[in-house]
Amino acid sequence: MTTVTTLRLDADAAGIAEAGRLLRAGRLVAFPTETVYGLGADATDGRAVAAIYAAKGRPSFNPLIAHVATIEAALRFGRFDAHATALARAFWPGPLTLVVPAAPGGHVSDLARAGLETVGLRVPSHPVAQALLAAAGRPVAAPSANRSGHVSPTTAAHVLADLDGRIDAVVDGGPTDVGVESTIVACLGSPPVLLRPGGVPRDAIEAVIGRPLAAATGEATIAPGMLASHYAPEAAMRLDATAAEPGEALLAFGPDVPPGAANVLNLSVAGDLAEAAANLFGHLRLLDASGVRRIAVMPIPPEGLGEAIRDRLARAAAPRDA
Repeated sequence: MTTVTTLRLDADAAGIAEAGRLLRAGRLVAFPTETVYGLGADATDGRAVAAIYAAKGRPSFNPLIAHVATIEAALRFGRFDAHATALARAFWPGPLTLVVPAAPGGHVSDLARAGLETVGLRVPSHPVAQALLAAAGRPVAAPSANRSGHVSPTTAAHVLADLDGRIDAVVDGGPTDVGVESTIVACLGSPPVLLRPGGVPRDAIEAVIGRPLAAATGEATIAPGMLASHYAPEAAMRLDATAAEPGEALLAFGPDVPPGAANVLNLSVAGDLAEAAANLFGHLRLLDASGVRRIAVMPIPPEGLGEAIRDRLARAAAPRDA
């Protein structure tokens, strides 16, 4: 990936204002939360979210947590049942992420949600994170600010050791307090499900909801840190296709699109892998909604974000139970 000059911004008014400007411009900014430093991008901008994966070297498109400044902001992006509402009011701002159904028109990008109909939301309590979210004026997707597979960072120096030259800025707010990631609870029915233990203890959550948390089962990835199986279309998929066969739709890539397909969507006419990643889930949904029984997918180069796109397509094309 292209090397950039990574700014080290102070956590004062000027630094926060610059960080907010960078986020609104689609840039990457690391910042402290009460758990660990997060690598932030505008969660409504698919290209900005794609840049997170490129910077981290993340191997597949896992769902990302969208950080917002207030409960009221969270309600614009997700649908909260009674359990989710009670947990939000008890623990936000704080180290709890709630996975809830995505609100219609909520605008958290398909890529940040890994193509799912759910969204992970958190209201952090760290004053620097709060100030930055207010300055950005939009939800900020932010996994931990480290290379994929490395130890999560709790200082700006840790961030720079992994990501210097790969991100635009880090806001230095000193060491974080909790040092472990947020607890993740899915509120998608009854009872709520513990997806990841973290900064809020299980017993505190169970005291609020008045019942035990259920354990996560199966292989569906609806939050960070879970197994990798995301949205898959109803249509069968044929990968590395050089042309569409009769009755197939075509998911194209690049300027040279073979003729013959009745329904074609191009991930990126320019062959831009960041654009392709941003379009991936939306294009799959549109082709699937057209009613085709089979989607041919043109070859995607394996370098950079292409590796993650190919990984996601392979999972979507894998045989599954009827």
